Amino acid sequence: MRETNTDLFDPRTVMDSDFSRTASASEGDFGFAFNDSNFSDRLLRIEIMGEQADSRPDGEGCNSIADWARHRKRRREDIKKETCCENQDEEVEAMIEESPSGDESVNGNESTGSMDCSAVVRVKTLHISSPILAAKSPFFYKLFSNGMKESEQRHVTLRINASEEAALMELLNFMYSNTLSTTSPPALLDVLMAADKYEVVSCMRYCSRQLRNMSMTPESALLYLELPSSVLMAEAVQPLTDAARQFLACRYKDMTKFQDEVMVLPLAGIEAILSSDDLQIASEDAVYDFVLKWAKTQYPRVEERREVLGSRLARFIRFPYLTCRKLKKVLTCNDFDHDVASKVVLEALFFKAEAPHRQRILAAEEAGTMNRRFVERAYKYRPVKVVEFELPWQQCVVYLDLKREECANLFPSGRVYSQAFHLGGQGFFLSAHCNMDQQSSFHCFGLFLGMQEKGSVSFAVDYEFAARSKPTEEFFSKYKGNYTFTGGKAVGYRNLFAIPWTAFMAEDSLYFINGVLHLRAELTIRH
Repeated sequence: MRETNTDLFDPRTVMDSDFSRTASASEGDFGFAFNDSNFSDRLLRIEIMGEQADSRPDGEGCNSIADWARHRKRRREDIKKETCCENQDEEVEAMIEESPSGDESVNGNESTGSMDCSAVVRVKTLHISSPILAAKSPFFYKLFSNGMKESEQRHVTLRINASEEAALMELLNFMYSNTLSTTSPPALLDVLMAADKYEVVSCMRYCSRQLRNMSMTPESALLYLELPSSVLMAEAVQPLTDAARQFLACRYKDMTKFQDEVMVLPLAGIEAILSSDDLQIASEDAVYDFVLKWAKTQYPRVEERREVLGSRLARFIRFPYLTCRKLKKVLTCNDFDHDVASKVVLEALFFKAEAPHRQRILAAEEAGTMNRRFVERAYKYRPVKVVEFELPWQQCVVYLDLKREECANLFPSGRVYSQAFHLGGQGFFLSAHCNMDQQSSFHCFGLFLGMQEKGSVSFAVDYEFAARSKPTEEFFSKYKGNYTFTGGKAVGYRNLFAIPWTAFMAEDSLYFINGVLHLRAELTIRH
């Protein structure tokens, strides 16, 4: 009788090599040849190890993604407790090893040694075609073509846990037929994990596409973002993780409405939300305050909090759009490492000092990337650039830019507010309106200066409104005057440019330079 050696093979022991597949080989339908001896040149022996915990396949009996996640977590914890091998950080895997003889009984293989204290409870033997499997998987390609003695043997053995059996059988069938019989999200996730383990990229993409086309929940989106990652998986499931990020960003774009829910999200969920340009948030100051509050709740130890803020979350805070008052607080914040705080504040100040066209160039360079620190969000209150002077008197110059589409959205009676700025310890803001001219009865563009309400405080200022109407970046004064504020009153002009709204919004309007309206307000405290 011919002696046959058996290979006990672990996918994690396979090293990278050049592996290529033709499109025709990887996309062909060979379902008719699955487990058919007439079209096979090898025998695949699958040794199924018993598990004292729930030995069902993960997808079996799981009605939801949440059930799947809980079951996998429980199984990982049970395996870690029960395993008797030296390395207890990983699930027990098979290893390349020869059995003494191919004539030995199925259950007489004692080659596991100290790899697992569980016994082989079941064995499956399948007829396989090495060219078909090799065309789909670098794992099998290397196994069958590495030029070693093992690659010439007819019998190949895989040792798996009982919970992996259903997913592996689905995966093997997919490698022949390019389709799966399972359709439930938990079962698809199991197959996705098996496809990553055995490097079947086409199946990973298939599972990713199926899951992406199903309805998401916050639980499933978070699970997709936190799947165990590898270089192979990251590329193949990128559309799925992108869809998960988009789902979370869209669901929680108004963070104030879901504040309690957002505060308990894990780090991956917070990163997905903060990466969005469409947050319905008052200002970047509010984003910064939220991040600090969340970090203090999730990471009570200041050392851990500094690490997470510095290495993970700081890149999602758009520091160039923080107010100068908030940037000063960043420098003295104990939750940020001093070097990190200094770097982001200095970068923010340099950005604020750039000319508007340079700021737009910097923002455009980040389009399509995860790094969006120079990209402005859809803030409820428009950012302003403020230049302050103490001598010869207290004075500030405030620059407000409005895009053409933002102005168009004001019609017929809308308004937009700027972020607050301060002079002499008092808070002010600018507001742009679409008004009806009281004398000529047509719509027009108005600009107003308001004081944040603080009781009945009285505050006198000189003010001047100006706009830029030439690409030379010269501002032309429109109106100036003085006003004594009391409480929350405002002063301004209903028709700043003395023209109808249609002329102001015309394509050839002098006031929109590269699609942006540049406004300036100058305030001085009267002595």
